[in-house]
Amino acid sequence: MPGKVIGKSLNLGYPGNVSRSADAIIDNRVVKPTDTAKINFGDPVVLNDDNTYSKFGAAGTADTFAGIAVREVKQSTDYFNAQGFYAPGQPCDVASRGTLTVVCNVGTPKARGAVYIRITANASIPNGIVGGFEAAADGANTVLIPNLKWTTGKLDANKVAEVTILTRVNP
Repeated sequence: MPGKVIGKSLNLGYPGNVSRSADAIIDNRVVKPTDTAKINFGDPVVLNDDNTYSKFGAAGTADTFAGIAVREVKQSTDYFNAQGFYAPGQPCDVASRGTLTVVCNVGTPKARGAVYIRITANASIPNGIVGGFEAAADGANTVLIPNLKWTTGKLDANKVAEVTILTRVNP
């Protein structure tokens, strides 16, 4: 290893990567065909009554949280427009247990700290994105996901951090 890398901290990876695979459980279902929102790698998702997935949004609750969209190698028919998401009607891989990398939009993660998902925009927190992960509560604008914890508390320059889904959700 070259001496100039000693003491440097590398990025944690890309959103949606399974970062510790020993305990990962990944399920596959179709993204609801009538949805208009795509599910990006690393996004939280909900399981619908018709056995399809949708992006976690304003109507999401801790009980409807089904897991995190997993980054997968997808066959692309268009070389210049590779997809980093699951579109409505496509099969979608979602981790229902395990450790993954996600983007933390607000706050600084703390090892074993609480994880929140924003459900309502707040003009005073411009980095808060509806459906995004956060390390700080914002009253009724965020939902605490009790089955989800920040893994190490590290946050890289791209706002990527690790989260762990403690027990299997919505099997």
